[in-house]
Amino acid sequence: MILALVLSVGIGVTLGLFGGGGSILTTPMLVYVLGMDPKAAIATSLLVVCLTSVAGMVQHARAGNVHWRTGGVFGAAGMAGAYLGGLAADFIPAAVLMGLFTLLMGVTAAAMLRGRGAVTPRAAQAAWKIGAIGAAVGAVTGLVGAGGGFVVVPALVLLGGLPVQQAIGTSLLVIAMNTLAGFAGHAAHAQVDLGVAGMVTAAAVTGALVGSRLGAGIQPDRLRRGFGGLVLVMTTFVLYQQARG
Repeated sequence: MILALVLSVGIGVTLGLFGGGGSILTTPMLVYVLGMDPKAAIATSLLVVCLTSVAGMVQHARAGNVHWRTGGVFGAAGMAGAYLGGLAADFIPAAVLMGLFTLLMGVTAAAMLRGRGAVTPRAAQAAWKIGAIGAAVGAVTGLVGAGGGFVVVPALVLLGGLPVQQAIGTSLLVIAMNTLAGFAGHAAHAQVDLGVAGMVTAAAVTGALVGSRLGAGIQPDRLRRGFGGLVLVMTTFVLYQQARG
């Protein structure tokens, strides 16, 4: 549990810095450090990341980095997708869910390490386009308990026309909405240890508050590469554990 709490602080820092990445690290930690069943771990992860995202969002909102209207449209559509994804997870074997989760981790690591150079915001797109992307992201989030933040941030920049710092803060609003809906879908069929969830959340919230303050002082490229390397290591570890059986 001590190791899990230390890792949870790091997960919170990641959320505060990047506006995402919480569940993609939380679920493996719950499965392989605390020994949770994968489905229970995904549900617990959604609850932890929801509460942690709210804490980080408050910090960003105080700095004026949350665009409520764009985040609301994206998040509302995402909540519908996340709830349906959470319900659908009941019909998919745990091994398949972990396989999908590992694939998502690998894709995320590659994208973060590769990078795409500077992203230039453009004029905001129609609300229905933002909503469609939000629904798709929400479905993935609800199904495997991850995948929101690092899709949400570029989508908010390219479709929402937001500056990167504001996209990060707004992403936390979207993630909080999506993970809440995803958790509601999972709660119908997955058991969550609220005591463990509470301790992990407290540690992650502490990290999120620190990460939100640190983000402004670190170059984005260094953050991106550092996180990509961390996810790549986690992907390798999860694959090793799955191969062992």
